[in-house]
Amino acid sequence: MDYKKSEAKEYAREHFVGVWAAALTPFDASLRVDEKALRANYDHWIGELNLGGLFIAGKQAEFFSLSIAERKRLIDLSVEAAHDAGDRGGIGRCGIVASCSDTNLDVVLDLARHSRHVGADYVIVHSPVLHFGADTDETIYEYYRYLSEQLDIGIAMWNHPDCGYVMSPELCARIAELPNIVAIKYSTDRARYKRLTELVGDKIHVSNPDEPEWLDNIIELGWKLYLCSTPPYMLQTQADQRMNEYTRLAFAGKHEQARKVRDSLEPVRQAIRASKPRGKPQAHAKAWQNLLGQQGGQVRRPLINLTEAELAATRQAFEGCGLRLA
Repeated sequence: MDYKKSEAKEYAREHFVGVWAAALTPFDASLRVDEKALRANYDHWIGELNLGGLFIAGKQAEFFSLSIAERKRLIDLSVEAAHDAGDRGGIGRCGIVASCSDTNLDVVLDLARHSRHVGADYVIVHSPVLHFGADTDETIYEYYRYLSEQLDIGIAMWNHPDCGYVMSPELCARIAELPNIVAIKYSTDRARYKRLTELVGDKIHVSNPDEPEWLDNIIELGWKLYLCSTPPYMLQTQADQRMNEYTRLAFAGKHEQARKVRDSLEPVRQAIRASKPRGKPQAHAKAWQNLLGQQGGQVRRPLINLTEAELAATRQAFEGCGLRLA
């Protein structure tokens, strides 16, 4: 962490930018974390895909089935990989944002302090799961206010209907005033995240996981950060980096060229959508990783792996999607 708490917003405006991917966790046949496979994925994403950063130990990574020690280990390995890669020939160091979400506040604080200690750049914390319909603005605001008070690292909010409610743009904007709140992964409809962008200006980064909308959000809303999901390595290979390409073109103001590149990925998106079984996003993503030459591995319960028929359908879709492997 290369900034003081009071400098978090300014630092994030400059450095918390570009295409960041949410890492999956490969498990071996015995359902242990496969560290060798994980290191290979980190090296590919950081050194070959040149991603701006990695989102570690989140829902894509199956944090809900990991022990606290395992979650810390994922964070440690990612920080090590980013450090070892250095400035990557001048493009800059790969950033690390560690997901510290949990239903237990002590766990959140423990993971966040560990992340800061080992050198993660930021942490991200899901809005609290509230029972009995207790999704009051004051409860949620106080949750993030307390985290901001207790932690010295830049914090990204994360809100998704999975927690049982959607935070209003106005509430998010209020929380954005806290000194070390630097971003939000706002998994909601475009009307809400557009409104939030208007409210916060450049105080924090606003991001949404809908990759096809990423280009429009750069052009129309001035976004600088894709802090979200698996498309940065599901849609790309070392030889075919069209998401990176259309992002660079858009940042350079070459919007029509960017649109052509973005639209050329539609067959890949359709192949992923058409072959993804309901309720198996991580298992399908891992199968797709294997086809890309990455390290997918198994999923842990309560999730279940793809059937042989589902794997065959995924292979067939992949073979016709047009991604270049070499």
